[in-house]
Amino acid sequence: MAREFSHDADQHRYTLRVDGAMASAVDYVVNDNTISFTHTFTDPKKRGQGLAGEIVSYAVDDVEATTPYRVVPMCWYVGQWFDRHPERAGLLSR
Repeated sequence: MAREFSHDADQHRYTLRVDGAMASAVDYVVNDNTISFTHTFTDPKKRGQGLAGEIVSYAVDDVEATTPYRVVPMCWYVGQWFDRHPERAGLLSR
């Protein structure tokens, strides 16, 4: 399966395509010095494959590498992702 990650800044969305089809996405809003991940979606036919975790990891890595933002995990899935990755807690907004 070919995976393609992308960031569409105009749409405020990170996406993961598998074999050319959109499989998972995470939406966000930027406020001052924070980025709030507001919604995570995975195609129901592709759930249970870890795709949401992959797109959240990609988004968090991109935010860390390219912005000064701190993360606000408004989506429950992103909050759980940070619970499973305590080594990334330094990116969370205080």
